[in-house]
Amino acid sequence: MKHWLAVASAAHVALGYAGNFMQVCHGKKGPLSKINPADGIVYYSPSKVFGKKDGLMSLTAIGYVAQGEPYPFDMGGGFVPFRRDVVWLSDRVCPIAPLLDRLEFTANKKSWG
Repeated sequence: MKHWLAVASAAHVALGYAGNFMQVCHGKKGPLSKINPADGIVYYSPSKVFGKKDGLMSLTAIGYVAQGEPYPFDMGGGFVPFRRDVVWLSDRVCPIAPLLDRLEFTANKKSWG
């Protein structure tokens, strides 16, 4: 089992949480194919809304990948991103700043934003 950190706005994470799925890299299949069922997933949201710099900088959801493979989902307008089903455990917002000194993957604290 591996653990993965995905990055998306909190608004996008909330949609995935409500629908029990994850979507990364603007819907590309490749990154989702590297993730396996039972792998852990944590979402980091630099902002509340995509493209805005509102300074959220928080972990926004945690769960694990459900059984199955990445699948296409027609969102309309010709956009058909790939998704993966997730069993979410929490969508509690947790600011990253107090954790930067404790997490192994945050060695370069100046890069977080």
